[in-house]
This record gives sequence, C-alpha cells and structure tokens, in this order.
Amino acid sequence: MGWSRLTALERHCGDLEAAWSAPLERLAGVPGMGRAVLLQVSAHRQRWGPNPLAGARPKFRSGGPVLLPGDPAFPSSLLELDRPPLALHWRGHGALWPCLRRRLAVAVVGTRRPSRHGLAMARALGMALAEAGWPVVSGLAEGIDAAAHGGCLAQAGRPVAVLGTPLERTYPRHHGSLQRQVGERGLLITEQAAGAGVRPGNFAARNRLQVALSRAVVVVECPQASGALHSASLAWDQGLPLWVVPADAGKLTATGSNRLLAQGASPLLEPADLIRQLGPGPLADARRSAGTPASDLRSGVVPLSLGRDQMELLQVLGPGACLEELCSGLGRPAPEVASLLLDLELAGRVLAEPGLSWRPL
Repeated sequence: MGWSRLTALERHCGDLEAAWSAPLERLAGVPGMGRAVLLQVSAHRQRWGPNPLAGARPKFRSGGPVLLPGDPAFPSSLLELDRPPLALHWRGHGALWPCLRRRLAVAVVGTRRPSRHGLAMARALGMALAEAGWPVVSGLAEGIDAAAHGGCLAQAGRPVAVLGTPLERTYPRHHGSLQRQVGERGLLITEQAAGAGVRPGNFAARNRLQVALSRAVVVVECPQASGALHSASLAWDQGLPLWVVPADAGKLTATGSNRLLAQGASPLLEPADLIRQLGPGPLADARRSAGTPASDLRSGVVPLSLGRDQMELLQVLGPGACLEELCSGLGRPAPEVASLLLDLELAGRVLAEPGLSWRPL
C-alpha cells in the first residue's frame, strides 16, 4: 500500500492498529480498498496474526530487520517528508537508531568525480566527525561519499550509508568491501525491498532520507548538476546548518558547491571548525569509556571487559527487551542507553533485532 491508501485507512479507522483488526466490511468503505486489495489484507492477516509486531518480530522478505512507520523507533523526521518511506530495511548496529531518531548525525555529500582536494577533505571530515563521536551519513556512492565513509571507518567511527539499492545489491560493484565494513561497524539503510530493481530515481530519492536523519549537512564539492545540490536545498528547507567546502573557482566539479557559498551557505575551511560548531557527538562518551588502544580503534574491536553500567544493562535486558523497556528499567535517557548498547553490540554480548529490541548472546 502507498501513503494515500494508508492515510485513508488511518482517517477511517482512527489509527492503523485499529485498521488491522477492523472487519473487512468496514474497510470496504475506504477509498481505494477494492475487492483485490481486501483479499490481500485478509491473506496478510492470516499469515501474521492479530498482533504482527509482538514477540519475535517478522523479518519479512528482506532477509533482515525492517523498521516500519508504526514502530515508536521510526524517526519522526521521516514522517514529515512529502513522501515518507513505507519501510526501512537495515543491517548493522541497531543501537545507532536512537541517534538517527533524534537526528544526531552529520551528512557529508558531494560529487562522484571530485578533485584530489575534495577527496582529501571528505576523508578528513569523516575522520574528524568519527573522533568527535558523530555518526557520518552518506550514500556510499563513488567519490565524496566513499571518502567520507572511509575516513569514518579509519577512525573507528560509525558510518551510516543510505542506499539506493536493496541491501543485497552493491552499487558501484567495486564498493563491496566498503559496504560490508559499513554494515559490520555502522548501519546500512534502504527503502528498497529485497529483489527490487535498481533505478536511477532511487538514488535521487535517498537524498531526502540522508538529510532527514541528520543534524547538519556538509557539501564538499559538486558541479551544477548534482544530487548534492538537492540535499543542500532540502537542508535549507528544513532549517538545517549547511556548510560548504570552498574550492577553486575554475574547477567544473565545484561550480555547484561554490554557488551555494554565494547563496549564503557557511564556508568550511577545515574539519576542526565544524567540530567546534557541533560540539561532541552522541557517541563521544562511548568512545571515551571504551578506552580502546589505537590499534584496536582502527580494527573496530572493543575489549570484552565490561563496566558497571554495561553489567547493569545486561541485568535489565534479561532474555530480551526493547529500547523503551531498557530506558525505563535503567532510569536513563535513550541516548545514554544507546551508547551502552553499542558498546555491548561491538563486544559481541548483545544482538539487535527488528523493532529496536535486543537479546543477550
């Protein structure tokens, strides 16, 4: 179902939970709910039961977790988009979702064919943001995206890649290793279900998700015709800080980004300036508490010795719990609990499951 039909169901029944259990005769009065759709609804009800999000939450056909708009963990900023995603298929560390829900991440975007200066700046930005505890959001594309993710990984940060393909597809193909590392140490997100075709429009559509998950947007380098300009426009529309790295006025690869500076974007001369403006990120405490040697930071390994806070979380977790239950049991806000969960995930002590639930390993 698309958003038009879902909105009609919500208006007719009060909310989507009520719509799921409403008699088919009542749903027949909703615009767009013809006989064929009602038969599909009936078949889904028989398959998933009266409460499909209870207990062991379904993995659907994506082969991995799915975050749905009805889930309390679904970022509310995405619901404010003109075309919200119907589902977010994801792979990686679920403890990063509370950061994204509160837009505690920074998007770094730019051209697929940057200059050497642009590549160096994107990598330096990824490293600086990771060191400061900020998740780095980008699209895993060639050029600026890959450099920002690579810099984030090099500093043992937590990259967040918004894909224009299903999770099982890699584009471009030679980014297989990079995509695997992001999935292992950060988060892969897509609105494309398993088996969906790869269409050019999907890559443009992901720009809105990158911006809606971020606190600020940095455009490193882009020409006049670039998806990064779309991201910049969205950032301005949403009132987000927009930084742009100045470049040689004679470079065609930077005509678009330089134009943004003329329109009022903030110039970014070095990564340290950005960190001074943003302050420490949501994962800064987790990085400090890990006390990880430099060699382990580069490999992404976190020691297995646990502190009092992690042990307390494991006790509250029991056989399994969702983020809301953990926050209530510990008496702590979601960002603090998310940092502890990330430590435990990286240490191999807990596993994230669909619906922002965790269980011990």
